[in-house]
Amino acid sequence: MSETGLDFALGEMADAIRDTTRRFAADRIAPLAARIDAEDWFPTELWPEMGALGLHGITVEEDYAGLGLGYLEHVVAQEEVARASASIGLSYGAHSNLCINQIRRWASPEQKAKYLPRLISGEHVGSLAMSEAGAGSDVVSMKLKAERVEGGYRLNGTKFWITNAHNADTLVVYAKTGEGSRGITTFLIEKGFEGFSLGQKLDKMGMRGSPTGELVFNDCFVPDENVMGPVNGGVGVLMSGLDYERTVLAGIQLGIMQACLDVVLPYVRDRKQFGQPIGSFQLMQAKVADMYVALNSARAYVYTVAKNCDAGKTTRFDAAGAILLASESAVKVSLEAIQALGGAGYTKDWPVERYMRDAKLLDIGAGTNEIRRMLIGRELIGAGA
Repeated sequence: MSETGLDFALGEMADAIRDTTRRFAADRIAPLAARIDAEDWFPTELWPEMGALGLHGITVEEDYAGLGLGYLEHVVAQEEVARASASIGLSYGAHSNLCINQIRRWASPEQKAKYLPRLISGEHVGSLAMSEAGAGSDVVSMKLKAERVEGGYRLNGTKFWITNAHNADTLVVYAKTGEGSRGITTFLIEKGFEGFSLGQKLDKMGMRGSPTGELVFNDCFVPDENVMGPVNGGVGVLMSGLDYERTVLAGIQLGIMQACLDVVLPYVRDRKQFGQPIGSFQLMQAKVADMYVALNSARAYVYTVAKNCDAGKTTRFDAAGAILLASESAVKVSLEAIQALGGAGYTKDWPVERYMRDAKLLDIGAGTNEIRRMLIGRELIGAGA
């Protein structure tokens, strides 16, 4: 895999995480990537291997078997996993950030002791469930109801668009315990809970192999000890994690853009037309230059936001801005990669068409680009909450 050579001065630990993750991803994930996409296959055997490297618990304190590092290191690991397979990158982000990091931030010591070890080791797969069929961008309008009963709650309803749904052992789930935005509570759900089942698994355009599906709750009993955070305080739990989610998932798009360059640079050096390598033509050089600048511009923004997350200085509009830039840049770069390969790029013999299909997801997932623009503009102008 080729490297850009630009030193972002991320520090020795981030560089070490990158080297370790890159080697593992090249050896174990990349050889499976085409099959993962073609068969919509989730290779669960990778999870304990990633756990052994410490990748699942990067942001978790050492007391709970984590590495005790920051979001910058997490972004770097996310980037290198996605460089080998964006599908695995997406499932990894949902597991390590959306699930594990939220448990780290909000769970009680008893809950952390119960759930984190097997999630961090990779023995268990984690997921987070916010969205519903009728509650996507307007997630607070969710309908999944949690009714108070003796010793806990009864959940009834469904969740939709849930990453890792069909493979998850532990799920962070948001449900309505009252009215309005102040009537949402966070629950820790185990796949074996009575009344909890899986609905349809979605057949997606891209990110195939990262399972997305429906969760069904039919009088699912959840004991009091599985309430995470304050009762009716779920919106605070949910919103507090979005900045970190956007920042870490932006690393997926960085990985896709680097993967595009990994394919395009050798191709334009070797492919000959009119008696010379196509990389010698100025139009092709301009295309490669634009791809490179788009990648490193997004890297600079995403890494800076991640550093600010670690310093407690991040802003909501910059977290949204970083993934907005990374997501739109990745779509453009992947389209340019297809164009650079010409007819070959339009076939499944080369991975760039997969990169394009995968890149499109984060224009939509983790908050659409329209919502991101609205959030950024509103925050900058100060036009209300």
